[in-house]
Amino acid sequence: MSAGSEFMKSLRSGRFTISGEIDPPRDANPQEVVEQVEALREHVVAANVTDNPIGNVIMCTLATCVIMMQHGLEPIYQATCRDRNRIALQSDAIGAAALGIKNVLALTGDHPRMGKSRDAKPVFDLDSVLLTKMFSTLRSGRNLSGEELSHAPGFHIGVGMSPGVEPIEAEVIKLEKKIEAGAEFVQTQCIYDEKVLERLREATSHLDVPILPGIAPLRSVGMAKFMLANVPGISIPDELLRRLESSRDLTETAIDIAAELVSAVKDYGFPGVHIMPVGMHMHVGEIISRSGVR
Repeated sequence: MSAGSEFMKSLRSGRFTISGEIDPPRDANPQEVVEQVEALREHVVAANVTDNPIGNVIMCTLATCVIMMQHGLEPIYQATCRDRNRIALQSDAIGAAALGIKNVLALTGDHPRMGKSRDAKPVFDLDSVLLTKMFSTLRSGRNLSGEELSHAPGFHIGVGMSPGVEPIEAEVIKLEKKIEAGAEFVQTQCIYDEKVLERLREATSHLDVPILPGIAPLRSVGMAKFMLANVPGISIPDELLRRLESSRDLTETAIDIAAELVSAVKDYGFPGVHIMPVGMHMHVGEIISRSGVR
């Protein structure tokens, strides 16, 4: 077990813990990563690194994590089942541990047809539950072939959840399987409706694992409508849509809405929040400041 994860130390301390997210660039320019790190470093304990979201080609997760560590921000290494079989997933996991990565997030991954590489063949050798179990098995000192590892990875294992999907009971059952497989923390899909927060709190009250609801600033009406049309389980109250439609300064409105949601996350008793900046990395500090959670 990794003793050096500042992210898990923060969660276990009882402090309201904030994680962020880094969007790797489409090219080989490390400065794009560095700029995001500099924007987030003073405001979040750790940040996820997305793994080719919706099947679009970006800088690999491992390289991005290393750049982050070089510039003082702890990474949460995302691994998805879409592009790699169990051989490649284990190989990358062992490499991540050797590089000093301490936190992982096990995800199934979006189907390639959702992105710009629609002709790519998906793998899905494992699903998110089996991927969680894979990380747990490696951590125990064996690989999936049963071979012993003299230097086992010391990961803290996280998983995702979509709290807006109906019925939520099915999501909770799947989450219970992930926890049984070794999950230690949960980060959710974006939430914009306090009713979803309340339902999530009630549906997971029996689980002894920290859950960090996901918040992403709504930069425009177009973004809101895209998410409603393309992201399963997303609900956005009409009031928020009207605020965006009538806004004279969309950036300010997006910051205000995100700050209100972060504040609501704490009010509902969650131990932290996962902020996905979606291009608004420079405003994460202001979102947190306006939320009043610190």
